[in-house]
Amino acid sequence: MDNHTIKTVFKEYIHPLDSKVIQKMVEHAQLDRYVKKLDFLTFTNLFIYAQLKGLRSLGRISDQVKRKKTVQRQIGIQSISKSQLSRKLGDIPSEIFEVIMHHLVQKLHQIYGPKKADQLLGKIHLIDSSTLSMCLSQYAWADFRNTKAGVKMHTSIVFCDGESYLNKLIVTPARPADETQLDALITEDKDALHVFDRGYYNFEKFDLYCRNGIRFVTRIKGNTIVHVIEELPVNPSSPITRDAVVKIGNMKHPLRLIETLDSEGNKVSIVCNDAKINAQEISDLYRTRWQIELFFKWVKQHLVLKRLYGQSKNAVYNQIYIAMITYCLTLVIKNKIGYKGTLLEMMNWVSDLWSQKLEAFIAEVFKEPERTSRGRRMLWHNRIFDETLAQYEKGDVSHLDDLTYDPLI
Repeated sequence: MDNHTIKTVFKEYIHPLDSKVIQKMVEHAQLDRYVKKLDFLTFTNLFIYAQLKGLRSLGRISDQVKRKKTVQRQIGIQSISKSQLSRKLGDIPSEIFEVIMHHLVQKLHQIYGPKKADQLLGKIHLIDSSTLSMCLSQYAWADFRNTKAGVKMHTSIVFCDGESYLNKLIVTPARPADETQLDALITEDKDALHVFDRGYYNFEKFDLYCRNGIRFVTRIKGNTIVHVIEELPVNPSSPITRDAVVKIGNMKHPLRLIETLDSEGNKVSIVCNDAKINAQEISDLYRTRWQIELFFKWVKQHLVLKRLYGQSKNAVYNQIYIAMITYCLTLVIKNKIGYKGTLLEMMNWVSDLWSQKLEAFIAEVFKEPERTSRGRRMLWHNRIFDETLAQYEKGDVSHLDDLTYDPLI
């Protein structure tokens, strides 16, 4: 964090991208051949800025460059048309941004990896997918229903010590089933415990994971054939209603079957291939799967994903990867400056002060409040109501029948 007085917030924010490595990839792919104005790095920085500012159209991005001197200075471009942005977004191979995103994910592993995980549970890897719906007439290449198109973000996040961060992301058209991407999302790490839902239900894969020592927790379907090997004792005071060793479907390896009730009183049946974890921990583990739903909710609400900049496959995939690059960069700078607030607060700080000097930014983020609150104070009308109620309970109510109009002078 040297040279605080020279660096701007945005320059520090995009620093983990490692421009020298990216430039070598660009030269190898000849992406900037014959390019005079909008080179790859400038394009990338501009669209990261668009994600930070929530710019939902190429026209808005073009206007920002044209009208704001700060954007011109920080991004390094004086003007750019909407059509130029559109062509570049569709021409760049999405694999380039995918590689950049994976590079940042590795940085996140270096940052969060040393944090101590539970010795028994290890680090929890949550797996799920989320669909971005699109108009079929404009995105025919991504059709998955008679009237709708879409792409899926097959995602794995790591949840450890109350924090979560991106682990893997695979973008595909929405038609293929979730289970087709499960092997790619699994981490071959003995310390990793994978948690996923019934969309990844596959007995052959489960047997393979048991043979390879890959631990997982998932929920079984209601019509699954269950062969009971042994019923285990259950604590009557526990919310667990059943604990058993079973085989499901045509699986060769035994699993732990845990049955419990959800918040609405419905039975939930969970299986796990780790016999060392107790029943309550298995139940709690499956509940942590909700963290990946919160991840999807966060990125869809606070990054530009619902409004797409282009219609081609490359354009859509590039936008998704740039959004995830922005997410990773926000996590990196949050950890780097030691900010303890929420990720959204960090992103808002960067968005608001992006062109300021880094020293001023850090001072503003960690500035002590100018005055301290004395707590929530009772409003005057609340006090008047309490006094009137007390008078009514004592029988002193004659004044309530007084209809005299007495304006204040």
